[in-house]
Amino acid sequence: MRWRATPRAEGGNRFGNGSREANRYARIGGALYLLIIVVGIAGPLFTREPLIVLNDVDATARNIAASPELWRLGIAVNVVMQLCDVPVMLILYLLLSPINKAVALLALLFNIVQTATLVANQLTLVAAQLLSVDQPALTDVAIQAYSYGEALGLVFFGFTLLGVGYLIRHSGYLPWIIGLLVQVAGVSYVVNSFLLLVRPDLASIVLLIPAFIAELSLALWLLLRGVDASKWELRARNAPVT
Repeated sequence: MRWRATPRAEGGNRFGNGSREANRYARIGGALYLLIIVVGIAGPLFTREPLIVLNDVDATARNIAASPELWRLGIAVNVVMQLCDVPVMLILYLLLSPINKAVALLALLFNIVQTATLVANQLTLVAAQLLSVDQPALTDVAIQAYSYGEALGLVFFGFTLLGVGYLIRHSGYLPWIIGLLVQVAGVSYVVNSFLLLVRPDLASIVLLIPAFIAELSLALWLLLRGVDASKWELRARNAPVT
């Protein structure tokens, strides 16, 4: 993905169809982000959750062993989410780097670590399915390990959102309030994930409600409104060339 641009002249870079391309990619990113949100909620709800019986290791293992296809479908759904995350992180970098390239790159790196961690974490779900036939206790360990691995990845995603929110607030071509909401979401991810790692009894899905509101708002805005094209082009034209 590249913005078409003519060589630098007088006030900076002159973009041919840059603003139009920016909005096209913004809408692609918004659609993919919305898909990630929907799949992230519906996937576990309809694949893993029906098979897991709280406080009953043996029943959970039996359910997984009896429905391996459903369990593996849940893994595949997770992989689809992470595949979608790759173009989304690139689009956010391209849209926001004119504000501050260093912060945009830092957010991108945090996002890469998050996605790599969550992809690797799928192996714990694979292990849970392989062990479910005759090792129910180890199946439970694998499922718990998945929860901790997810929390570890989301720590990095929290810092991603802190950077993205900062850039949105200072952009002028995306709503300031969405940037603030995204930063609050970043804090909620970091706090809840660290609590899950060090004080699991204090962690709660309620702490992630701000994250849901912020990410849904950002996804819908990108999909339906895109960016303010003239302001984006002005910032892109005047961005330092490195």
